Amino acid sequence: MRVVVDAGVLVSALIRCQGATGSVLRAIRDGRFTVSYSTPILIEVIDVLSRPPFHTKYHIQPEDITDLVNLIRLRGELVTPQQQVSDCRDPKDNKYLEAALAGGVDVIVSGDDDLLILHPFRDIPIWRAAEFIAKFEWNK
Repeated sequence: MRVVVDAGVLVSALIRCQGATGSVLRAIRDGRFTVSYSTPILIEVIDVLSRPPFHTKYHIQPEDITDLVNLIRLRGELVTPQQQVSDCRDPKDNKYLEAALAGGVDVIVSGDDDLLILHPFRDIPIWRAAEFIAKFEWNK
């Protein structure tokens, strides 16, 4: 199974390892699905986690960010979108739709209302982390 996971889910999983986003991250670690990602998605993850509040409030260290990026690279597949998309009301989120199309993914996992409102996007479901986890037997 191929999945695009939005940066918000990954950031949340790193901050709070409990709950649905933490389960998504554990499933990535266990190799239960392949993360399709693009360079702009990785840049957003690094950018968000590098902001001062994440260091001071959540104690995210540079090595935590490196470990997450390395995990995505190990368990994922880098895609290079060929098709530009402008369907999302937040233009910054179109990168997830573009990666989904380029990767031929089965689902997009996001907590972002700007993406969730598009469910399904060109026959690709867009689910919250809890929905995604609940749908698969490996969670039980």
